[in-house]
Amino acid sequence: MSDSDMTDADQNTTHFGFETVPESEKAGRVQGVFNSVASKYDVMNDVMSMGIHRVWKDAMMDWLAPRPGQKLLDVAGGTGDISFRFLNRAGHGHATVCDLTEPMLVEGRKRADAEKMSESLDWVVGDAMALPFEDNTFDVYTISFGIRNVTRPQEALNEAYRVLKPGGRLMVLEFSQLPNSAMQWAYDRYSFNVIPQMGQLIANDRDSYQYLVESIRKFPDQDTFLEMVKAAGFENAKYRNLTMGIAALHSGWKI
Repeated sequence: MSDSDMTDADQNTTHFGFETVPESEKAGRVQGVFNSVASKYDVMNDVMSMGIHRVWKDAMMDWLAPRPGQKLLDVAGGTGDISFRFLNRAGHGHATVCDLTEPMLVEGRKRADAEKMSESLDWVVGDAMALPFEDNTFDVYTISFGIRNVTRPQEALNEAYRVLKPGGRLMVLEFSQLPNSAMQWAYDRYSFNVIPQMGQLIANDRDSYQYLVESIRKFPDQDTFLEMVKAAGFENAKYRNLTMGIAALHSGWKI
């Protein structure tokens, strides 16, 4: 690579929370966050969502309606929450949990559900922007509270389309934006003032929780993200707000 090429590459930047960083640094810094919070990840989701993330994940399964024998790829699915729900709903099938951060997968494997479903589960370290799977492999692709941490979310969506079989389903659960500015203001006050302090108390880690709050505010709103889903090639794309838009579910089909 020439000096000029290196200069051009260095100029590609992205958001790490409210901080602007070179794209080449983001994945490592995100890994640092999740290495730090891995053992407390499920508690962290309770703090971030005020305990409602379990209801949202059940709503995700309701809309997804898993069927027996389906193959799921759950990206950024470290502790296996979505995969366990999927396999329970499907009755039988297979789930591959893919995560960039190995300590998250280690935590997932420790869970009782992982032991019970071990024959139906694979755990793979991998990058959402360059998945280590063949084209047309999976029936369902899910990513839950993970895509906002990806350096280039559009590339992750493109990869989701690639690895899904024709007729396959994409579903993304992510924190989003409230449509009412007054409610958003109130939620921001909670997010920026309470969540980092809770992170300090629960995990002795204020900075990671501060990043996670900031990452929510930098993520595209529901309609903008919907256009990204469509740009990846997905048809019949739509979204549903959860809890007035604190989170949103986006769905699309590879047809």
